[in-house]
Amino acid sequence: MLKKLVIKNYALIEELEIDFGGGLSIVTGETGAGKSIMLGALGLLLGERADTKAIADKERKTIVEATFELDRPSETLATAETEHIELIVRREISPSGRSRAFVDDSPVTLLQLSGYTSHLLDIHSQHANLSLASKEGQLRIIDAMADNAEALVDYREIFKNYVAVRNRLRRLREEKARNEERRAAVEYQLRQLRELNVKEGEQEEVERQFDLLNDADEIREHLRTAHWLLNGADQSALAQISEAFENLEEVRHLVEGDINDEETLPARLSTIAIEVKDIADTLERRGDMLESNPALLARTAARMRELYDAAKAFNVKKADELIPLREKLERTLSLLDGSDDETQGLEREERQLGRLLKEMADRLTESRRSAALAFSGRLTERAIPLGLPNLRFEVGMTRGKLTLDGQDSVEFLCSFNKNGMMLPMATTASGGELSRLTLSIKSLMAEKMDMPTVIFDEIDTGVSGEIAAKMGRMMVEMGQQIQIIAITHLPQVAAKGERHYKVSKRDTDERTVSTVVELTPDQRVREIAGMLSGEHITEEALSAARALCKL
Repeated sequence: MLKKLVIKNYALIEELEIDFGGGLSIVTGETGAGKSIMLGALGLLLGERADTKAIADKERKTIVEATFELDRPSETLATAETEHIELIVRREISPSGRSRAFVDDSPVTLLQLSGYTSHLLDIHSQHANLSLASKEGQLRIIDAMADNAEALVDYREIFKNYVAVRNRLRRLREEKARNEERRAAVEYQLRQLRELNVKEGEQEEVERQFDLLNDADEIREHLRTAHWLLNGADQSALAQISEAFENLEEVRHLVEGDINDEETLPARLSTIAIEVKDIADTLERRGDMLESNPALLARTAARMRELYDAAKAFNVKKADELIPLREKLERTLSLLDGSDDETQGLEREERQLGRLLKEMADRLTESRRSAALAFSGRLTERAIPLGLPNLRFEVGMTRGKLTLDGQDSVEFLCSFNKNGMMLPMATTASGGELSRLTLSIKSLMAEKMDMPTVIFDEIDTGVSGEIAAKMGRMMVEMGQQIQIIAITHLPQVAAKGERHYKVSKRDTDERTVSTVVELTPDQRVREIAGMLSGEHITEEALSAARALCKL
């Protein structure tokens, strides 16, 4: 319930504070007095765009603040972290146009502000009539009448999962299409590397073998020359060592008995001779083993070129780097193959969720059909007494593709003339007819839904007399369920309110300002009498006003 409204520096309002109560409250005033200004201020609390032209004093900011009293903490407002049952929302507009919003003094975005207040306040104007006539709004009404809230929560949860799976599946299929081209490239590269079959350190070994084979004749010649020098020539190293050994032996015999190093020198030369002989034999064997092999040289050269070409083709420095590249490509190919398994799993999940979703949608459809039939009957009974004697009303339902709201499209069809064609509510009704039908719909919604405070902005336009009185009584009945604030020009409606507020404007030295005051019982009678008789209030008008207020 809207408990208090504070408006400062907005259009014709300098400063205004209004306390509201439950039930039906009436707001009256001459055209242009400022009733629409109040609605504009409340629109700011619903997150509507701020216009700096509405700031009266350009030196001060505009403030609109509302205090709401809740019967219980609202689930919708849980994000506001409020556990009490009073909520204060505020909108501030600076002269520069900067806008700020607060919920319980905590800053919020306009989107968040709208999320909070849209569940607390419903301003019903001619524009709202058109909104109520939309297929989306009509579907919400039927769901409320069918008590589909919990079923819709469950359905939407499955629908979101279903959409998520379908989106993942679509991305996988698109990725698979891209991967087909990538797979061909990977398989081609991998086939090349597998055929090449590079071994660790193979390039160095091939290069060494190539150098050895390529210079085999020259190497063999050097080996033979070294062998000849060590143990082949007349004056070979081994022959000269042997001759030196014999000379040292002679020296040892000549100095026999004398203790010196001459005894060890022959032994050392003998050791050297053995080592030289072994080296010479090794060189001989190596030379015999190393022979020219043109065929092996050609194969080695070809293998070396393969390794060089592959390193260049795959943009690596040496052939050894092709081994981890091959392993990486094998892993990539494995992942590409694995995406098929994930696709198959998601396809199974999509089918399962699709079947479950269709079953849930069918149950929603059945509940809506039943509720639509009952709603049509009740609405017709309620609206006909409001001056719509030839009203025929029905809810048209068609099935379509699955959406977040199910598979149904709902459209209210009606005819206001005898034997008239049934047409969509949005196109067939005049302003007055639509207002009366809308009021009837709202009254049914008030009985069924946990509706917020509803403000009717001249919903009784185009009616008078007994019809107006009936509309007033309907608002009184709605006021027993929710808070109703009705802006009206009709005395029959104004007389039904529990509280009555008058909007008026006056001129000050500086400018024209609007004020709102709650009328006393006597003031209320005079206001209704004025609505009955016009500028000059007669005793007859006062008597009629008193009679209306007692009804």
